[in-house]
Amino acid sequence: MIIIGIDPHKSSHTAVAVDAAGHKVGQRRFIVNSGTFGRLLHWCAQWPGRRFAVEGASGLGRSLAQQLAAAGEDVVDVPSTLSARARLLATGGDRKTDPADALHVAQVALFRTDLRRVTAEDQSTILRLLTERHDDLTGERTRIVNRLHAVLRDLLPGGAPTRLSAEKAATLMKGIRPATATDHCRRDIARDLLADLRRLDRQVKGNEAQMRDALAAARTSLTSLPGLGTVLAAKLVGHVGDISRFPTEHHFASYVGSAPLDASSGKRVRHRLNTGGNRALNSALHIIAVCQIRNDGRGREYYLRKISEGKTPAEARRALKRRLSNVVYRIMKRDQRVQLAAAA
Repeated sequence: MIIIGIDPHKSSHTAVAVDAAGHKVGQRRFIVNSGTFGRLLHWCAQWPGRRFAVEGASGLGRSLAQQLAAAGEDVVDVPSTLSARARLLATGGDRKTDPADALHVAQVALFRTDLRRVTAEDQSTILRLLTERHDDLTGERTRIVNRLHAVLRDLLPGGAPTRLSAEKAATLMKGIRPATATDHCRRDIARDLLADLRRLDRQVKGNEAQMRDALAAARTSLTSLPGLGTVLAAKLVGHVGDISRFPTEHHFASYVGSAPLDASSGKRVRHRLNTGGNRALNSALHIIAVCQIRNDGRGREYYLRKISEGKTPAEARRALKRRLSNVVYRIMKRDQRVQLAAAA
């Protein structure tokens, strides 16, 4: 088996082929244009038994990885953190070049059997794109609202109330009577900001409608979990993708950062907070946990039980997040089994 490691860049891709012992047997640099994919496959045709390892197949290497997967090639995703560790262990004083990076990507794929296999984009990719767009829209909306608050503060005694909406802002602005040229300018800016806010509200509403349709097509039952609405369900499905890539719920918890890290030493057994993992999924679990703690139900009962056992509120909340990651994992596994049975 020949492993072909690829270090992708915007203007070029560097490929290095290694044999089963990790020794380099070929190297080539490809300029990125419309013929890159064809030239890569033509060069690799000399090794019928091959596997491609692309660094950052979910980022800069996404396009090439998807082309290879669509062509039926065996492709795995090598995180940049793993290739960086391989570079540190190699000789050469941690020199960083494109051929060296591609070599380390191939060597990681040669000795790691748990790398994520790249598959063709599906409904989960659509959901991830929609949630990322939702984050962009809501972030921009927050910025516009803050700016509108600042302008109205100088136009109205006491400024504008918190949780400002387009309707509230429009009502407040009806009573503004500018007395100076400066206030006239402020009012015009406030009108522009109000128009921007209304536009963003329409875009957010349309984005959420698209997410509901995409979730229906994905046939997930995640929204049955208390505290988990359309946006969070779309984020979970979009970021997780194929749940079968996690052998157990413990692997899933480690991926989302809800499982504590073992920090034992000698006879002392201890664990510490996991600040790694997928932070988007960790944030989603945090929001679900907070919603369940606020409302009556099994989540709040579990949280209060942990508090009665002597845990701090933060520790009890983290324990609930760990439990919720198990529940999310089981729901997604069950949905996958139902979908496979329906397709059989």
